[in-house]
Amino acid sequence: MELFNIRNFIFVIIVIAGFQYWKSTQEIEVGGLFLPLNTKILAFGDSLTYGYGVSKDLSYPSKLSELLHVEVFNEGISGEFSEQGLARLPALLEKYKPQILVLCHGANDILKRNDLKPTKENLTKMVLLAKEKGIFVLLIGVPSYDILTFNVPSLYYEVAKENNLLFEDKILEKIFESENLKSDLVHPNQQGYELMAKGIAKLLSENYRSYVY
Repeated sequence: MELFNIRNFIFVIIVIAGFQYWKSTQEIEVGGLFLPLNTKILAFGDSLTYGYGVSKDLSYPSKLSELLHVEVFNEGISGEFSEQGLARLPALLEKYKPQILVLCHGANDILKRNDLKPTKENLTKMVLLAKEKGIFVLLIGVPSYDILTFNVPSLYYEVAKENNLLFEDKILEKIFESENLKSDLVHPNQQGYELMAKGIAKLLSENYRSYVY
């Protein structure tokens, strides 16, 4: 009888261990943040994506990878305009074949006070390029400096609504309005990029699974 109980106990342990191993191959959960382990994310944009002001390992894509335990490819180029980004994106979608595109672009168009109608058109075309490949898109609204405050231009809301996108419009406003979260007027510091990564991780964790399943 005692030998039988020991065998049962060992069997239960093996079953539990096997289940935990299987689960670990599906997803990792850290503080409620998780995605399927095979998920690949393309973080695409300008200096805000590149991580201007900090080392590359402290950029938001790097921190996002740590939080979600998935591959995040940092394809940010400082100083890039949306027209240049549109020309660059197709090859990257083909190269990485991501399941998710985090699109944070247009800041340099805004800073140069360019006509933002072409910016909207460029962002829309980027979104369509991704959606045509079945890629889930998270659009990040980039604030412009208005009178005494930062506000996300309407074009981002329009692109998000017209293309039924997951949209984030608060993180960068919060960072830009706090001297403690910036390295200069329009770039986060280490703490700012960490906050950016946490906000994006939370949004993707809460919304991507329902899109997949």
